[in-house]
Amino acid sequence: MTDPITGPATRVALVPGCLALLPEYASLHDPVEELRAACRAAAAWLGADVRVIAGEQGTRVATSLLAEVGTAPVDSGAAYLVVGNGSARRGEKAPGHLDPRAAGFDDVLAEALARPDVEVLGGIDLGLADELLADVAPIVRSAHLLQTVETVAVDYDDDPYGVRYWVARWA
Repeated sequence: MTDPITGPATRVALVPGCLALLPEYASLHDPVEELRAACRAAAAWLGADVRVIAGEQGTRVATSLLAEVGTAPVDSGAAYLVVGNGSARRGEKAPGHLDPRAAGFDDVLAEALARPDVEVLGGIDLGLADELLADVAPIVRSAHLLQTVETVAVDYDDDPYGVRYWVARWA
């Protein structure tokens, strides 16, 4: 959804746009079982009337996650599901291969998500993010929603397959 983000947010959750979370990529062994559980819990925590802030791939993942917990994206609401992730260049076998800048970029982003630091999140270098294959535009676009956050929970923070993923909740 690309409509302007307006109104106060009561709950905001971040999940990655990991295609392995989609049902069509399911297999007998779930390679992202812990990530999937954290994403489902975050989506359920948002409740109903959830607006999605994501790119095309992220919107697919968000719609699927919300359907799994019995809701659907709406055009207006006080809860937001943001879909984005850190660098996909964190190792030799990562989708973008190793880039030595990836770890530092992701560390700054992780710290800003945990505080949250609205200025840092809103000022992420999108050019560098593109070079590092980090899907952070939805995070930048929604950073202002975190201005009045009172509680933060980072439920998942790992880099399986060389891609940095977070699942976080703010209220």
